[in-house]
Amino acid sequence: MLGSEIEQDTEEHWIAVSDLMSGLMMLFLLIAIMYLVIVERKNEEIERVVVLYEDLREELYQDLLAEFATDLPRWGAQLDEDLRLRFTNTDLLFEEGESSLRPQFASILSDFFPRYLGILTSEQYRDDVLEVRIEGHTSSSWSQASTDDEAYMRNMALSQERTRSALGYLMDLQAVSHEKNWLRQHLTANGLSSSQLITQNNGEEDADRSRRVEFVVVTDAETRLSTILQELN
Repeated sequence: MLGSEIEQDTEEHWIAVSDLMSGLMMLFLLIAIMYLVIVERKNEEIERVVVLYEDLREELYQDLLAEFATDLPRWGAQLDEDLRLRFTNTDLLFEEGESSLRPQFASILSDFFPRYLGILTSEQYRDDVLEVRIEGHTSSSWSQASTDDEAYMRNMALSQERTRSALGYLMDLQAVSHEKNWLRQHLTANGLSSSQLITQNNGEEDADRSRRVEFVVVTDAETRLSTILQELN
C-alpha cells in the first residue's frame, strides 16, 4: 500500500515538473517570437532611415555641387559625396605653424559660407541637419618635435586653434547674422591633428593634402540609426 502511494506521488511530481517545463518552453518560445518581431520591425525602420538618408545626402550633394562647381577649382577645394567639402590648398589657408586665417582664405570663407549656410538652412534640409563640423587637419610632421607623440600633440593644439579661428570668423560675418542662433546650436570646431592623414597611391602620407580644412554635414539619420541599434542591443 505504501509503495503504491509513493509511486503515485512520484508520478504526480513528474507530471507537475513536466507541466512546468512545458510552460517555460512556451514562455521562452513566446519571448523568442516577440524578439524576432521587434528585430524585424527595427530592421524595417533601419532600412527606411537608410533610404531616406541616402536620398537626402544625394539631393544635398547635388545642390551643393550645383552651387559651388565653378568655385571649387579656384578655391583649391573639392566636394565629396559623403558631404565633406575640403579646402586643401595650403598656400591659401594658414601660414605655416600659425592659426590666423590668411587674407585669401578669409575672402573665400566670406564668399563660400553664406551660400553654404543658405542651402543647409533651407526648408528642404534645415530640420535634418544635426551638426556642421569645421574640421582642422594637419600632416604628421612638426619641425622641432623630438618624438612622434610631441608632433601629434603640437599639431593637435594647432588644428584646434585653426578651427576656432575659422569658427570665430564665420560667426562674425554680417551675412549670416540672421542665423546666429542656428549656428550656435549646429556649428562646431574640431581639431583632429594628423589622425586622418591623406595618403598617396603608394600608401605614403601626402603631407600637403593632409593639411586641410573640411566642412562636414552630419544629418540626424546617424543619430536615429544609433538609437535603433542601441535599442536592439
